[in-house]
Amino acid sequence: MSNPNASGENTRFIILISLVATIGGFLFGFDSGVINGTVDGLTAAFNSDAAVTGFNVASMLLGCAIGAWFAGTLADRYGRRTMQLWAAVFFLVSAWGSGIATSSAEFVIYRVLGGFAVGAASVMAPAYISEVAPARYRGRLATVQQIAIISGLFAAFLSNYLLAKVASSSMAVLWWGYEAWRWMFWAEIAPAALFLVALFFIPESPRYLVARGLRERAQKVLVRLYGAGEGARKLVEIDASLASDHHRPRLSDLVSKATGRIRPIVWVGVGLATFQQFVGINVVFYYGAVLWQAVGFSESDALLINVLSGALSIGACIVTVLLIDKVGRKPLLWIGSAGMAVSLGLVAYAFSTGGLDATGKLQLSGSMGVLALVAANVYVVFFNMSWGPVMWVMLGEMFPNQIRGSGLAVAGLAQWTANFLITWTFPMLLAGIGLAAAYGIYTAMAVLSVFFVLRFVHETKGRELEQMEG
Repeated sequence: MSNPNASGENTRFIILISLVATIGGFLFGFDSGVINGTVDGLTAAFNSDAAVTGFNVASMLLGCAIGAWFAGTLADRYGRRTMQLWAAVFFLVSAWGSGIATSSAEFVIYRVLGGFAVGAASVMAPAYISEVAPARYRGRLATVQQIAIISGLFAAFLSNYLLAKVASSSMAVLWWGYEAWRWMFWAEIAPAALFLVALFFIPESPRYLVARGLRERAQKVLVRLYGAGEGARKLVEIDASLASDHHRPRLSDLVSKATGRIRPIVWVGVGLATFQQFVGINVVFYYGAVLWQAVGFSESDALLINVLSGALSIGACIVTVLLIDKVGRKPLLWIGSAGMAVSLGLVAYAFSTGGLDATGKLQLSGSMGVLALVAANVYVVFFNMSWGPVMWVMLGEMFPNQIRGSGLAVAGLAQWTANFLITWTFPMLLAGIGLAAAYGIYTAMAVLSVFFVLRFVHETKGRELEQMEG
């Protein structure tokens, strides 16, 4: 498995262990996207109204917020790999339980457990990758995490589509007397088991080991990653970047001793995390099938459109892999914000031209339906070549070593709380102010995010983690 290059750096091994971490991203995407095709089945099985359905869909996100918070803080005590192992266990339990649930309450419990896993994986994978990868290609490896997330979404959309097609609908019985929507959740069990097994074959983060005072173990990992000479130099650099009194990382480190206030870098992290959600991306991911049925597509066509969106998203992320370590993080963010603002504005305009049919569903003319579909997919492309991957890349690398776990905990909590608010409120916005106004709100957030990036975000391209300032 070892393949050190001339400098002693074991590039193949670094890539391999980073890819193992990204399986968590795949499960993050699958677990987030699988709900998309099950909304009708859940509503029928549990006889739930719009508010309860919205909570069933969004309940996982409460778990995500809790999972991100505790994974970030506990990772400084128990390690990055250890928290990923726990995430893998929760993924397995949630996948099985969500499919077997017989009531909304039982379903929510299992989805919240899945949320713990998604929240932990969302912050631990970028943290782990940033802490084992060299600066010159750290951005590319961390962006692969987003490709894994989108691949997970794509796999969930494709799996949902195929299972619903075989059964004739998501609510129809498929195998062994269980409805198709239940099998949509059970499809996640295999990749979750693979993640759990693979994690036993990767090392712990060397930066975590140094912070815990485990210098010998850290040196062994660093030598394996970078070679003897570079590993020894890196050990000294990491040690020097930690607190001068060598206390272990803790949440209170987020407060500057000089000013007594929360460090500005923490607020930038929170801003990045919340804007990524306030542009409304997860309305497309979680409610895509409902959204396209609302403008006249059949369930089968709506699920197929989700598959198309997933494929476009993967393509957009590949573009980011090629660009992020060349043009940097900041340009990708503001260009993405501008592109999302324009495309979201067009979606909102298309929806504003529609009328309601006898059943209360929005109907668009042929040309406006095409405009909405094209603009929504352009929006998905802009998101996935910018904020989708770059936000997680930056959160994994922008915090100094001493506060990375705590900073990720706060930013992850903010990200998933914002995600929950957007997801929970969408069905109510749909019933209240309508699709056009809802998308108008997301458009305004995309415009604001342009100014936020230009004013507050600082470039991290090519900088070692030990050079990050708090």
